[in-house]
Amino acid sequence: MTALDAVFKAYDVRGTVPEQLDGRSCRAIGWAFAQFVGTSRILVARDMRESGVELSAAFASGARSAGATVIDLGLASTDMMYFASGRLDAPGAMFTASHNPAGYNGIKMCLAGAKPVGQDTGLAVIRDEAQEALVSGADQGPETGGYEQHELLDEYAVHVRSFIDPPALRRLKVVADTANGMGGLVVPKAFEGVPVELEILFGDLDGTFPNHPADPIQEENLADLKKAVLASKADIGLAFDGDADRVFLVDEQARPVSGSLTTALVARAMLEKHPGATVLYNLICSKIVPETIERYGGTAVRTRVGHSFIKQVMVDTGAVFGGEHSGHYYFMDNYRADSGLIAAMVVLEELSAAGVPLSELLAPYRKYADSGEINTEVADPATAVESLAKHFGAQGLVCDRTDGLSVDFDDWWFNVRPSNTEPLLRLNVEAASPADCDRHTAELLELVAEVPGGGPSSGH
Repeated sequence: MTALDAVFKAYDVRGTVPEQLDGRSCRAIGWAFAQFVGTSRILVARDMRESGVELSAAFASGARSAGATVIDLGLASTDMMYFASGRLDAPGAMFTASHNPAGYNGIKMCLAGAKPVGQDTGLAVIRDEAQEALVSGADQGPETGGYEQHELLDEYAVHVRSFIDPPALRRLKVVADTANGMGGLVVPKAFEGVPVELEILFGDLDGTFPNHPADPIQEENLADLKKAVLASKADIGLAFDGDADRVFLVDEQARPVSGSLTTALVARAMLEKHPGATVLYNLICSKIVPETIERYGGTAVRTRVGHSFIKQVMVDTGAVFGGEHSGHYYFMDNYRADSGLIAAMVVLEELSAAGVPLSELLAPYRKYADSGEINTEVADPATAVESLAKHFGAQGLVCDRTDGLSVDFDDWWFNVRPSNTEPLLRLNVEAASPADCDRHTAELLELVAEVPGGGPSSGH
């Protein structure tokens, strides 16, 4: 392994600072990215992590040493950087570690037009070029490229509001927990002129996350939002992650809303505006998602997990919207990039039009019980998946290998897939009732422990 292998993941760069990621490595990555994209302009933005100041400056220096002009966007959310990449038609690099703890940082990169860069679409090449530069010093030349600063926050906020008709909203009470992340910058700006009563929790930008982790998919991190929703008798709660590209909802009873239910609700809204359109959902979404898409006249297309796959399928199919159970929501008119803030606005418009509490609006979508994603550390994830495929295949069941293994029974289904970065199996189960879901989940976890590759990894 080289020094950069540990930080280049399937979709981005991420590691601890300065042990795995420092100014020297970021300069080399900036140089390599400029070489790869071969364009004259590169956008650079960062979140509120203190290390982002040094790391993004080093990246910019490396890109300029390769002759690129750097457009510095300053502080931004990840979806704001994607918007900038689309609007300015330039490749970009966003310095963020999303929901990871304070000691981490990373880089999310895209091509012009917010097109994704993943392991198979450029990240591996950039990694290898950067590693060579670290050895040869190719990135240490003079900074021949230019440097500009560009302010896009106001324009981005107008873009977010363009997805709804603000005057049509009723006077809702909204609580947004931005977890000291970039939502503290972009959420208030996006809500300017929107006729709702907005309360922000933990709006100060602070990359040490002094109040709670900026990881809303973990229900324990919603405790403050739930309490505030009940205390203020709010209509809805919004929980954003560190770089504010994901959002999770809490209804007026302080009940969390899964990413699947939000996907179904937004899909319905998008189909009302784009009748007969194609809508994407990833393979760990609840069955309520394709059922909703088809019920409202759309074409439902199932995809692998991960933004690079979804964005490509959006191009291939002309889909107007795509959703992931993990809280990522993609919009054709947002350069096919994801935006939790746009999704939140669409939900508010739907809630206003319905004239009922969010819990009542979502009641028809709560048909199934799910396990949530369960991560199990195993000796060999890939071998374990193959073993499970053989086990279920021997029973004459159809084994879908689109992403890991999916098996669909009459009244329940599961997906199990290896983590891209850790010795983990990720299991998702959905059934008709909580009792059935718990029973099938326990059976599968027991089976995982018994199959080849599924036992505990060394030292555990």
